[in-house]
Amino acid sequence: MAMAGLNTNNPAIKRIMHEAREIMEDGPNPDFAAAPQEDNVFEWHFTIRGPPSTAFEGGRYHGRITLPPDYPFKPPSIALLTPNGRFEVGKKICLSVSEHHPEDWQPAWGIRTIITALIAFFPTKAEGALAGLDYSAAERQKLAAASRSWRCSKCGVCMSEALAEPSAGAEPPPPPPPELRFTHSPAVASPHASSTPPPSGEAGEAQAEDAGEAQERADEDARQEEGKDERQQAAEEERVEERVAVAAAAAACGGAARREAARAGSAAPVDRLGLLACALLVAIVALISRKLVTAEG
Repeated sequence: MAMAGLNTNNPAIKRIMHEAREIMEDGPNPDFAAAPQEDNVFEWHFTIRGPPSTAFEGGRYHGRITLPPDYPFKPPSIALLTPNGRFEVGKKICLSVSEHHPEDWQPAWGIRTIITALIAFFPTKAEGALAGLDYSAAERQKLAAASRSWRCSKCGVCMSEALAEPSAGAEPPPPPPPELRFTHSPAVASPHASSTPPPSGEAGEAQAEDAGEAQERADEDARQEEGKDERQQAAEEERVEERVAVAAAAAACGGAARREAARAGSAAPVDRLGLLACALLVAIVALISRKLVTAEG
């Protein structure tokens, strides 16, 4: 993973890089793979294996974890990108380890904790929770089989190559700590969540077809948010330039007045007309700068 250009003194980046190194040094894991994106260490992509002895067995599911700038003191957002029949594609999942429940988050938790909890909650019922789906076992099995050929359009990872095959007699992934309970909240339930199985196989196929579009929309939202931040920064820079220009004009006027008074002698009357002209110049500079900032914003 590239390190160039990263501020390794930043506490969040330091923590993220530490977690990335730990996962890399542990070697291939048969249950999950995770890594930050080369262009943004705050965005992680992960792949998990469907829990054994469930309708998701044999499936491989890809997702995105977005870490906040003040991680690990605030929780991340989590979204699944592969059609799966348990979570809506591209929607933020409601978990005790997600941004939906900052009151439950603990800074000691990390990427590994989040993924372990997500795997454990795959077989649970959605019960109207945010971004939850309750597809039938048959639909989930169909999506599990289709997931192996799915490829992420952002990071390029193909599910058939993302995970090492488990060795014979391998232990299932460990359960998450008891405090990592799936949180159900009817007040924030997704209007798209389904508590009944889809009427036919068309629902699963439609979800698979829309997966790429859902990720594209999510990426576009991220780009728009970045553009908004850039515009706000540019506006702030314009305001700073305005204040500097006004201060410079005022200083120039004041300096001219002082020089004129010095030449005329300390007893000479103050040139009120000159001072008024300087004040008017300052006001005009401020007005023009403000108009430019408003027009560009």
